Amino acid sequence: MSEQFKLFLSLLSETNATLDYFTDFKKITSNINKISIKLHQLNYLIGKKDLKQAVNELYEENKGVFQVLDVLIAVRKKDKKKVINNEGKIVLLETYFESAEKILEYIKDTGLAEVFKNCKIANLVDYVFGIEVGLDTNARKNRGGDKMEKAVALIFDNAKIFHKKQVNITDFPEILSLGEDLKCFDFAIKTKRKTYLIEANFYNSTGSKLNETARSYSDVASKINQCNNFEFVWITDGQVWRSAANKLQEAFSVIPSMYNLATLHLFIEKLNKEKTVSF
Repeated sequence: MSEQFKLFLSLLSETNATLDYFTDFKKITSNINKISIKLHQLNYLIGKKDLKQAVNELYEENKGVFQVLDVLIAVRKKDKKKVINNEGKIVLLETYFESAEKILEYIKDTGLAEVFKNCKIANLVDYVFGIEVGLDTNARKNRGGDKMEKAVALIFDNAKIFHKKQVNITDFPEILSLGEDLKCFDFAIKTKRKTYLIEANFYNSTGSKLNETARSYSDVASKINQCNNFEFVWITDGQVWRSAANKLQEAFSVIPSMYNLATLHLFIEKLNKEKTVSF
């Protein structure tokens, strides 16, 4: 292990999370507002001992309200979940909302029947708000990446480094022949010497994604760096990389311009020497 890589590894940040990283309440509120009317109507089922009659009454009044039953078991419609029905057939979850009979079967078999009958919840809007908070945790990885991009952009701004964000590879026809491993770069910076195409990310959790990313960016760098006027830059951080140190070291050895937040000032010094220019 080279001394340079040891230093890089030792300077990896523990976290990039701020308090707004954990839950996006604005998005949650928006999701609730889209279905709140249906949820209020479904409140009719709470406390009903004869759920069959209640479901039939509500279905007769407005069968469309049952289209939101999937979120009550923390499933999003876009996921197109499939289940095995009582006949042993694999069906889409949403097919249970096509008749009052199937809706009742869904409510009983999911366990919602007991929840409704015994008034274990008082209001479905509040209940779904809690579900949305739980589902939103799945988006934290994306928020981590977004925060890394914002952090890097802020550093560039403070250093007065002119840069473009979310730059499409089609803007650079010179490198299209090398393949389209990346369709869009987080940043692009042009100096009097060359154009730097930059990816920035932060990892908080372990997994195969680390190895895949290191391997992918190594390949991207080797292709882009074949062009004299271009260079690939990878800015990555997160102490979780220590669990995949071997793969990260391999990438470090083939990507000349690789930085974390603590070493990014070295890249800025390089840019200042070369003098950045506008596109």
